[in-house]
Amino acid sequence: MKSSYGQFKKWRTYRKTVNELSALSNRDLNDLGIHRCDIRRVCKQSVS
Repeated sequence: MKSSYGQFKKWRTYRKTVNELSALSNRDLNDLGIHRCDIRRVCKQSVS
């Protein structure tokens, strides 16, 4: 069973990453190989 604090830390990391990637321009995202529509999926995979 995962601790509530551990789940909260993962969620917070996920939200921070989503916010940071969302702030990038499409050109910057393209340089990273990420489409804007894939930001949430990429972030979810990074905290799993």
